[in-house]
Amino acid sequence: MRFIPTKVHAVLDYVVAIALIFAPTIFMFEEVGGAAVIVPRVLGVGLILYSLFTRYELGLVKVIGMPVHLIFDVLASVFLIASPFLFGFADEAPNAWVPHIVVGVAVILVVLCSKSQPGAGVTGSTAPKAHAGTAA
Repeated sequence: MRFIPTKVHAVLDYVVAIALIFAPTIFMFEEVGGAAVIVPRVLGVGLILYSLFTRYELGLVKVIGMPVHLIFDVLASVFLIASPFLFGFADEAPNAWVPHIVVGVAVILVVLCSKSQPGAGVTGSTAPKAHAGTAA
């Protein structure tokens, strides 16, 4: 059931992006270095970039449709979840790899609950618009 409006999803995108960028500092695994630190930071910056180009309430350029944005979210989340195993830092202290898995799973859950079309007020939206003389 998709009940999270795209406006809420947009806010979550920017919050999660900032959290990913600062995760190594917040969870104190900067000293692990390598992919444990680089992956969340790169994905956080990437999330900001494709969010700025998404056709939703907080996008600035509005060229990427919400369905494509949601696919990017899932792909990035799967990579985030797999990264401790792909890059060999799953044997580090839990604070170095558990955040990758928790955030990845949480984002996938948000995607599953997010609406795939923004409201009618978003420029370039494919959502139905109210016509003059009809109740919106």
